[in-house]
Amino acid sequence: MFRAMALGYDELRRVTEEVRLPAVVVDLDAFDRNLDRHLSVLAAWQLPLRVATKSLRVPALIERVLGRRGARGLMCFHAGEAARLADRGIDDLFVAYPVFGTADLRALCDLTARGVTVSVAVDSEEGLRRYSEVASGAGVSLNVVLCVDMSLKMANGRVHVGVRRSPLHTSNDVVGLAERARRLPGIVVYGILGYEAQVAGLGDASAYDSVVVRLGKRVLRHVSMRELAARRSRIVEALRSRGFELAFVNGGGTGSLDLTSPITGVTEVTAGSGLYKPLLFDAYESAFVKSLEPSCFFALEVTRRPGPRVVTCAGGGYVASGAAGPDKLPRPFAPSGLELLPMEGAGEVQTPLRGYAADALRLGDPVFFRHAKAGELMERFNEVVLLRDGRAVDRVKTYRGEGWSFA
Repeated sequence: MFRAMALGYDELRRVTEEVRLPAVVVDLDAFDRNLDRHLSVLAAWQLPLRVATKSLRVPALIERVLGRRGARGLMCFHAGEAARLADRGIDDLFVAYPVFGTADLRALCDLTARGVTVSVAVDSEEGLRRYSEVASGAGVSLNVVLCVDMSLKMANGRVHVGVRRSPLHTSNDVVGLAERARRLPGIVVYGILGYEAQVAGLGDASAYDSVVVRLGKRVLRHVSMRELAARRSRIVEALRSRGFELAFVNGGGTGSLDLTSPITGVTEVTAGSGLYKPLLFDAYESAFVKSLEPSCFFALEVTRRPGPRVVTCAGGGYVASGAAGPDKLPRPFAPSGLELLPMEGAGEVQTPLRGYAADALRLGDPVFFRHAKAGELMERFNEVVLLRDGRAVDRVKTYRGEGWSFA
């Protein structure tokens, strides 16, 4: 049980009594234990952990992870973000999404010229030509990472299971783009990204699914992992046989970390969400995911009492991205005995709750929630309250608190 929950409601209230609400809190004890579990799994395979910054969005916590042996490099979601993190002295920055804007590409070229190890994803010839144009003009060679579609395709492509991102699916697709990159000035083929979203992001134990659906998802995860492991290995071998030297082959995610071993063709694994363990990761059968503890939560203040067994809190509209559904809503956990109202959910500036615990709450009391996804919550707060041994020990800035906005 995660320590902040184990503290009990009265102790949690004491921890946040000097904090202005709404507030977001990270329990460092649980965070560090989660990091230990990630690194332990990967150490058995001698694979490093690349940190997904979008899943944390707190510079101090990103640096905390990088300070550990076994963690190496960041997977960034924006070129501007990579530049800001480089200014903090962080190296080995991989921007895992294609970039086309001139200012952002020039920022990556500037980092390269400064000697920062930086790379950027690409999945099209148009992207390569754009990178080549800007990099050549800047007099640098830009490291590009070929982004490969790891979705499961069946029935001659008529059945597609997974996300829709890259058009590169087969060895021929990837090698063809790599050969075109080799002929362009200012471009170096640096690595491969092959993220198995339909495994890492597919919870197979959701309370919102029927038994049949949960079983189907488990079968799908197994079949997909077997197929993509073989395909990713073939792609890597095809590139190496043609003389391409890859700095890394990246794959994985919190939901598939314990399945993404070297036999699947990777040389490193990315994760980040599992360090917070938000609600969506309660819906996994994986023993590794089950071993993780929620380390991040937020607190809202009770400001209204509209009737018996109902209170209303200020704030709370922290709904996760993705396909809309009840699993994307935050959930109150302390005090126990409260739930969102189905007709209102998590509100824009106020959130009603109902349940037997409501009548014991006073106006001004806090209610504690878990959020559904990881780093997105940090976009709503300027700072994070850090706990250690059940006490508030520090406050650190989020990206928002630093004045960073990349959405």
